[in-house]
Order: sequence, then structure tokens, then C-alpha cells
Amino acid sequence: MTSIRLAITELRRITAGRLPKLAVVALCLIPLLYGGLYLYANRDPYGKLDDVPAALVVEDTGVRQPDGTVRNVGAEVAQELLDGHAFDWYRIDAAAAEEGVRTGTYTFALTLPADFSEALTSTADFTPRQAVLVLTTNDANNYLARTIAGTLTSRVHDAVAEQVGTEAADRFLTGFATVHDKLGEAADGADQLASGAGTARDGADQLASGAGRLADGHRQLLDGATQLESGAAQLADGLGQLRDGTKTLPSDADALADGAEQVAAGNRKIADAGATVAGVAQKIADRISSADDELRSELVAAGLTDEQVDKALAKLQPLRQELLAGNTKLQQVNDQLSQLADGSEQVAAGARKLADAAPQLASGIAQAADGADQLHEGATALKDGEQSALDGAVALKDGAAELASGVGKLADGAAQLHDGLESGMAGVPALDDDTRTATAQTIADPLAVRNVAENEAADYGAGLAPFFMTLAAWIGAYVLFLLLQPLSTRAIAANQPSWRVALGGWLPAALLGMVQTTVLYLVLMLGLGIEPVHPVLTLGLMWLASACFTAVVHGLNALLGATGQFLGLVLMVLQLVSAGGTFPWQTIPDPLYPLHYALPMSYVIDGLRQLMYGGELMRVAGDTGVVLVWLVAGLALATYAARARRVWTPAQVRPELVL
Repeated sequence: MTSIRLAITELRRITAGRLPKLAVVALCLIPLLYGGLYLYANRDPYGKLDDVPAALVVEDTGVRQPDGTVRNVGAEVAQELLDGHAFDWYRIDAAAAEEGVRTGTYTFALTLPADFSEALTSTADFTPRQAVLVLTTNDANNYLARTIAGTLTSRVHDAVAEQVGTEAADRFLTGFATVHDKLGEAADGADQLASGAGTARDGADQLASGAGRLADGHRQLLDGATQLESGAAQLADGLGQLRDGTKTLPSDADALADGAEQVAAGNRKIADAGATVAGVAQKIADRISSADDELRSELVAAGLTDEQVDKALAKLQPLRQELLAGNTKLQQVNDQLSQLADGSEQVAAGARKLADAAPQLASGIAQAADGADQLHEGATALKDGEQSALDGAVALKDGAAELASGVGKLADGAAQLHDGLESGMAGVPALDDDTRTATAQTIADPLAVRNVAENEAADYGAGLAPFFMTLAAWIGAYVLFLLLQPLSTRAIAANQPSWRVALGGWLPAALLGMVQTTVLYLVLMLGLGIEPVHPVLTLGLMWLASACFTAVVHGLNALLGATGQFLGLVLMVLQLVSAGGTFPWQTIPDPLYPLHYALPMSYVIDGLRQLMYGGELMRVAGDTGVVLVWLVAGLALATYAARARRVWTPAQVRPELVL
């Protein structure tokens, strides 16, 4: 009887009937139920954190900035958290948050205190203190939630610290730029000061020379002031006499005006009489011009001849001429009388104006006399002032000479100051806006992390898949022998070779294990979308792992029976804690290190990681070698058990423990 015949016989035994067939199907699905459901449930837990309720308390009152505006960093952080949707945030007050975390309504609470903004900007006025983020957790809600929330607060801390640090560094560097600019302005000012001091020194020399000339001019002015004082004294005396002589001027002018008005009135009467006489004379003259014709007519009518008439009229001609000449003179006299009357009236008007102005004239003369006295006093003061000015000009000359010397020293010092400021300015960085911004960001966050992923899992579920696929394969191998017989009693009784009996007892489990791992693999690939870099090799390694695990469990069950079945469970637990399926295996306690190096599950997990994420195939070869060693060891143990079972013992006939 071959090993294959033994395997087929065992498979027929366990599938004889409907219920056994269902049991076989159930056994094939156990790894799927374990590995598939666990990976499905934990495929991407971080992608569902936005469903985790968290309380957000913003008590920040903000801080007033130098430009007068109020900035609330706490509100800014809160808005970023709300917009980021990392958790299902509820913005509430402190009391409600504390109550919610205590009762489990909220997984945790994040509080931004009232002085959050003020503390962040405290370095600006050199009263530095740290801002505080208050994280309230309750492990009774979930322990890992505290770790995840702590990671969030660390990120918020880093982001806020970087932002505030960048702003502070930017202000610091802006101060450097301001200092550089001011030093440049100061250097320019020092240069201008040096140039101006040189000019001032020349001006001081000119001032000293001018002060000498000024002193000479003041001497001349002093002489002129002395003469002015003497002349003002004479003027005051003369005006005093004039004032005395014009005291009666108003009354005299008034009398003169009255007389002139009387003369004007008389002349006007004479002019009016002359005008009357001139009018009569003019009428007579006009009558004489037309009287010749009338007289001729009357003489002719009287019977005189023309000759007689002409002689008579000739006798009257000299008289007529004299009358006309007298009229002409009379008219001229009349015009002169009219002009005289007009002139008299003008004289009278002028005399009246003079009379009216005489009081003011007299007063003006008096004031002029008083002014002359004041002029004399002012001239005396001017002479004294010019003496003082002369003394001051002499002192100015001496001071200007000293000033020229001092300004020369100032020019030398200003030149040294200019050189020193330029030297200092060279030591102060002058940054443009882009460089200053980049420098501030580097100061605030000097370390950048660049993640270089040699090999990368798609998500959390894909990252845990190698561990749970391996663990599911062991569980699948373990449960198979709840139904399968490790060794065929009939084959042993027929004295079949031990290796054949052992191989025949292992092959059904190996075949069913391949079915288990194939179903698990297909569901993970097609259902959960976990795509290995080397899909065929991955499936092959899973088959090998299942074969190895079934061989080990088979050997233990074959040799020790129920005790071996229990040891298979213990061996699973030992591998579970030492294989490094979740945390790096180096984090396990030191006494467990030998288990990690010795047991097969560690190598199956490592091999699956290399194949699924695109790692080193040489490592897979080494891992495969270790797994093959364990497979052979399991078959060897089963072979030894088959040989040992040839001799029946009381324990085999009636075992003390049956599982």
C-alpha cells in the first residue's frame, strides 16, 4: 500500500457522508475566517479615524499684535483640525468635553487654553513661556486612542512650533535687514557728516574771517550811531522849537479861513453884478448890429436920399465901434470877475481845509517832537548796542577760530565712524524677501525627513497580511487534525514501512492545507485587493508553509497523541509572541530571541513580506530553506512515531487523555 493510497483512504474516510463533507469544508474555511476576517476588519483603520468622536475645546482669547490687530492662533489651529477631518471633531466647552470623555461620548478631548496665542508670542517681549496643548484621554474608552491622539497632538505641536518659529525667525531676520539698512543709512550719514564737517570747517574759517570784518563793520556802525545820537539831539531841539511855534496854528488858520470865505463871498457878488452888466451890454451890442437896417428904412421913409442916409449912418459908425469895443472889454472883465470869484472860493475852501487840518498838523508836529526825543533815546541805545555788538563780533571771531579747529576734528571722527559703520554693515546679513523667508523656515524647522521606501505595503491591512496569513495557515493545520488521523492503524498493523505510513498520514492534511491557503489567498487578493509583487511565488510559499505546519502538527500528534495536539497549540502561542508579526521582533524580551530564530513561523512571515512587498529574493531562499528543514523534521518525527507505534503499549490501547 503506497502513501498516496493511504492518503486517499483517509480522505474517503473523512468525506463519507454529508456531515463529514461539511466538516471538511468548514476546516478548509477556518484559516479564511481567521485571517480574512481579521484583515478585512483591520484593512485601513487609520482611514476611518474620521468616525472617531473627539472633543475640541478652544478657550484661546488671542493676542494683540504690534499693528493693532488681534490674532487667535488657537482658533486657527482649531479650524485646521476641523478642515482636516482627522477625527470626528465636536467643538464644545470644557465642562462638556470632560463629561464626554469620562462617559465615553468622546474618545478624547483636545483643549487650547486661554493663553495659547499669548504664550506662543511671548518671545516677542522677552517673557518666553511655552504654550500648552491639553490632551484629555480615558483608557477605559480605548488604550490605542490615547497613542493615536498623542501622535496628533505631536503633529499639531510640530506644525504650530514650526509656524511660530518661522514667524519669530522672520521677525528676527527682518530686524537684521533693518539693522543692515540702518547701518547703511548711518554710514551714508557719517559720510555726509564728514563731508559736511569739512565744509563746516571751511565755513568756520570763513566765519572767523567774516567775524573780523563784522567787527570792523560794527566799529563803523558805532561811529555812525554816535553821529546819529548827536543829530537826533539836534533834531529833538529843533522840533521842540517848532512845536512851541505852532501852538496857535489852529486858531490862526481858522481865522484865515473865515476871512478867505468872506472875500470869496464878496468876489462872488461882484462877479454876479458884472455878469448882469455884461449881459445888458451884450444885448445892446446885438441891437446895434440890427439897428442900421431899421434906421435906413426909417430915414428913407422920412424922405432922405440914399446919399443922405449913407452920410447919416457914416456919422454913427464911430459910435457903434466904440460901443462894440466897450462890450468886448466888458465881457472880458466879466470872465475875469467870474474866475476871481471861483479862485476866491477855492482859496476859501483851501483855507478851510488848512484850518481843519491845522489841529492835526500841530498835533503831528508835537508828536514829531516827541518822536525826535524817542529817536534820540533810541540812537543812544543803538550806540550802546553797537558797542555790545562790536564786543560780540570780536568774541565771534575768536569762537569761530576755535569752531574751525573743533569741526576739523569732527570731520576726522566722522570719517572714522563711516569706515567703522561700513565694516559693521558688512558683518550684518542683507537678505532679500525670498532668502529671508527660506532662512526663517529653515531656522524654525532645520530638519526635514525624507521617507525613502525600499518596499512599501499598500495599507495597514496589507502590512499585517504576512503575519495573519502565516498564523491562519498554522491554525488551519492545527484544526485539520481534529478530523484527520495522524497515522493509519491499519497500515501500521500491515507492517507498512514507517516512512510510507507517516507520509500517507501527512498528505491529506497537506492537500487540505493547500486548499485552505489557496482560498485565503484568493479572497485576500480578489476580495480585499491585496496585490503581492510576486503573486505566484507568494502562493507557492503559502503552500510550503501550510505543508510545513501540517507536517509539524502531524508529527506531534503522531508521536504524542493528545499531548502532541496540546503542544501544537503551545507552539502556536510561542510563535505568536516571538515571530515579530506586528512590532519588530527585536522589541520582544531577550529570553524569546532563541524562539524567534528557531521556530518556522518567523521565516514564513519574513519570506511573505519579501514576496508581497518586492524585497530580496535571496532572503526568501534562506527562509524557504528553514521551512523545508522544519517540514522534513515534522515528517521525520511522524516516521519515528509510526515505527514506535508498531509496539503496542497500554497507553495506546487505553490512553489517559483523549481530545
